[in-house]
Amino acid sequence: MEELAGIIIIGIFAQWLAWRLKVPAILPLIIAGLLVGPLSTLWTEDGSKLISPIFEGGPDGRGLFPGRSLFYFVSLAIGIILFEGGLTLKVKEVKETQRSILRLISLGSLITFIGAGLAAHYIMGLDWSISFLFAGLIIVTGPTVIAPILQNIPLNRNVATVLKWEGILIDPIGALVAVLVFEFIDSTGHQGGFTAYAFATFAQIVLYGGALGFLAGLALFQIIKRDWVPHYLINVFVLAYVLLIFVVSDVLAHESGLLAVVVMGLVLANKDVPRIKDILSFKESLSVLLISILFILLAANMDMAQLELLTNDWRPLTLFAFVALVLRPLSVFISTFQGNLSTAEKWFISWVGPRGIVAAGIASLFGLTLEEKNVPGAEYITPLVFMIVLGTVLLNATTARLVARLLGVTQETSAGIIILGANNFAIAIGEYLQEQGRSVYMVDNNSGNIKKAKERGLPGFVSNVYSEDLSEEYELLDVAFLLAFTSSDEVNQYALNRFGDIFGERGSFRLITSEELKADELPQNEHIFSFTDDFINFSDGHRKRAQIQEIALDDKKHYLALLQRTGQERCAIPLFLKLPDGNLLPIPKDPADIFTEDGPHHLVVLGDFTAEDLVATNVTHSSSGI
Repeated sequence: MEELAGIIIIGIFAQWLAWRLKVPAILPLIIAGLLVGPLSTLWTEDGSKLISPIFEGGPDGRGLFPGRSLFYFVSLAIGIILFEGGLTLKVKEVKETQRSILRLISLGSLITFIGAGLAAHYIMGLDWSISFLFAGLIIVTGPTVIAPILQNIPLNRNVATVLKWEGILIDPIGALVAVLVFEFIDSTGHQGGFTAYAFATFAQIVLYGGALGFLAGLALFQIIKRDWVPHYLINVFVLAYVLLIFVVSDVLAHESGLLAVVVMGLVLANKDVPRIKDILSFKESLSVLLISILFILLAANMDMAQLELLTNDWRPLTLFAFVALVLRPLSVFISTFQGNLSTAEKWFISWVGPRGIVAAGIASLFGLTLEEKNVPGAEYITPLVFMIVLGTVLLNATTARLVARLLGVTQETSAGIIILGANNFAIAIGEYLQEQGRSVYMVDNNSGNIKKAKERGLPGFVSNVYSEDLSEEYELLDVAFLLAFTSSDEVNQYALNRFGDIFGERGSFRLITSEELKADELPQNEHIFSFTDDFINFSDGHRKRAQIQEIALDDKKHYLALLQRTGQERCAIPLFLKLPDGNLLPIPKDPADIFTEDGPHHLVVLGDFTAEDLVATNVTHSSSGI
């Protein structure tokens, strides 16, 4: 009991520490696992581990998992983690980088596989079969280590999209390659030679895993859409469903379960699934717990003899340098040749190639199995893969931000706009902004409002601003303006406090409150969108006059006169002053502050001015929109 509780406690603390230090959680998790595992034998009285993952047997034996139970647990846990990763894969994201992604996970994987296999053989002196098993395991990058980099560094959309898709899609590919090599080593007496056997095995895995995952995803979509499962059961039902599909696929074709769950997640990610955010949030929490447990268990399962293989020989470090500094750039540049990525983007992707939980988990599983069968060189599999995992994560976690800035692949000129609150007037404003060439994203916790926004051509997300999922939406990488237009004053202010630094780099604004509007003196707050109208005024104004117009201004006098009239007669609500360069500025507390005399200006209003209105104000009317 103490060991199981200790793993969970240490794991969650390591996750918290990773959050504080802004590094991938795998780094403190592996270090913690080594400290309570093989390294603890250096100071315990009887030379035993503080935590023994595998039960040693006997009445006084220590350990958590008897026999091969640990590796069954590892397989199921990895399946859940990959399903959660698949839920974040949206096909629309890869239009511009599709070719690069597909070539990275195909040609890039082949280059890594061949290059790492040759390196392991000639540098480490391993048998060919063990060398290529190692190569198959280190193909993967992994979403668990890529995600923190994407969340903590404002990378441009091309780089972030390629890294995210590569990390998730390549996990099952690397696992399949490793399985093929393992099955070849482990099996004896099969007919037709390695080539025919490998092809047949690969075909079975792809056929059963891909087909079952696709059909299971469609079936789960219908189950959720038709409300065949009550709301309070939906999360645990999806968990059980994922485990069912993983096991069934694995029974039909050994090791095809990983592909099946990724495909199932991919299907759901690209369907309009009700309550998908609730499911994803639950799976994220579960993944955090499973990753915490897995890395500590797998690191603790190593022994000092395996660690000494790395510390007493120069060859492992040479192998690491070749894989990280030579092989990764080579595979990236060849795979992305003639693609739409810039040279700087290719160099950054080359630099960022951390390995994750799939590599560590399967390495432990296969390594121990082959060691039990006395396969020569099998004792190197687990420590070498863990060295690659820990080394690449440590390298990328400490240098990725610096390298991104040096290469100029961060989002320096973001111009996207996020609007919180998909009510009617906010959608109208979003449509206008989108017509001006801005990227606009609507966010609301009401799925009906988001559906309405999407019907009007505006991308949207169903999200609660009090949750963390909004900051993890990779689609919002180019957002630099935040507009909080909800009906709740508290929510609007919280949104600016919570997300202003993330999404409001170039400006964050909220609606003025009714109390502020009625006060004797207007608030001194540069983050207020309108100093003349609150939510009620906007809603009522949109209901009466739904049109957004641009009015050409002759000079500052006309501009101020028109603003004065809108304030006195309530005939329209001023939204923006459009400058000659096309920039849109919310009307500040003192409207005269933002008007210059260079070139034509336009006042953007929510209202329906007639020709008579404009003549009365001595202002000419321009065409609506651009």
